[in-house]
Amino acid sequence: MMPFVKPVPSLVILAATLAAPAVSAQSLNPALGQPLGPPQTLGPAPLGPAPLGPVPLGPTAPGMPSLSQTPPPTTTSRQVMVNAGAVFAGNNEPIRSGLIWRVFEDKGDTTQPVIITRSNSPSPSFTLAPGNYIVHVSYGFASASKRITVQSGSLNERLVVSAGALRLKGAVGESPIAANRLTFSVYVPEAQNSEGRLVIANAKPNDIIRLPEGTYHVVSTFGDANAIMRSDLKVESGRVTEATLNHRAATVTLKLVAAEGGEAFAGTTFSVLTPGGDVIREAIGAFPSVTLAEGDYVLIARHEGKVYTKDFKVESGLDRDIEVLVSSNP
Repeated sequence: MMPFVKPVPSLVILAATLAAPAVSAQSLNPALGQPLGPPQTLGPAPLGPAPLGPVPLGPTAPGMPSLSQTPPPTTTSRQVMVNAGAVFAGNNEPIRSGLIWRVFEDKGDTTQPVIITRSNSPSPSFTLAPGNYIVHVSYGFASASKRITVQSGSLNERLVVSAGALRLKGAVGESPIAANRLTFSVYVPEAQNSEGRLVIANAKPNDIIRLPEGTYHVVSTFGDANAIMRSDLKVESGRVTEATLNHRAATVTLKLVAAEGGEAFAGTTFSVLTPGGDVIREAIGAFPSVTLAEGDYVLIARHEGKVYTKDFKVESGLDRDIEVLVSSNP
C-alpha cells in the first residue's frame, strides 16, 4: 500500500526557502589578504535568478583579518604631570622669581642622581614617566629638595625654602658711592671667626643676594686700598634686608711738584704708608688717585733716584690733592 503524502502548497515551500540563511563567505589568505578560492554559498540556493551586483560578504570570522580594519593605535608609556611650586618658610608666601628647578632620577642612595629636566619658571610643570625622582629647587644660595614617587594621574608638589635676601649700598656721609667703586663680600661666621666661610665675593651695590635665613658678616670695600667697612646683618625668611654701609673715607690725588699748584712730574713712584710704616698703597704716574680711610699717613715719592716725603691727613668726605714739594725736600 502506498503511503499517503500530503501535498504542501508551493507558497509554503517558497517561504521556507526564503527564510533559510543565505550568507556568502569568502575565505582569505591571512598572510597575503587574497582570496583562497571562489565564493561559496552556504545553505540552500535561492529560487529564481541570482541578484545582480557583488555578493555581500558576511561578518568576518573571529581571528580573520578584515581588509577595512584599522590597525590598533600604538601604546605609549604612561606620562604623569608634576606641578611644582615653592614658598617661603614662615609666611608661606609663594616665591615668584629667582628659582632654578632640577629633577633627578632617583636610583637609590648609592647611585649618583641623573638630571632629567630643569626649569627657571617659578611654577613649572614636568611630564615624567612613572618612577622615583628627586625634585630640587635653588633660590640663590638657598635650596630645598624632596623625593617623590610618580605613578599615575598628576601631582602637585610644594617645596618650602627658608631664605631671604640682602640688597646692599654704600655711602660717604649723605653721598652714595658709585657702583663701579664699591664691592661687597658676604661671609658666614664660624665659631670666633666672623669671616669663617665666604659665600660671595665682589657683589655689586643693589644686587639681590639670595641667602638662607641666618646672620651674615658683610665687608664693604670702597676703592682698592684700606677704605673698608664691616657689619653683621640678619636675613629673615621671605624678606629682603636693605643696608647702607657708611664709609669714613676720601679720595686723594698724589702729585710731585716743584711748587704749589705746579705741573706734576711724570713717572713718579708713590708709596702710602701708615705712621707705623705699613704700606697701604703703591702707584706710579704723574697724578694717581687713591681712596683711603680717614686717618694719618706718610707719602713717599721717588723720582729720578731722589726720594721725597710728606705727612698728610685724610678727612672723611674731603677729596683733595696731596702735593709733595721738591723744594721742601733738600
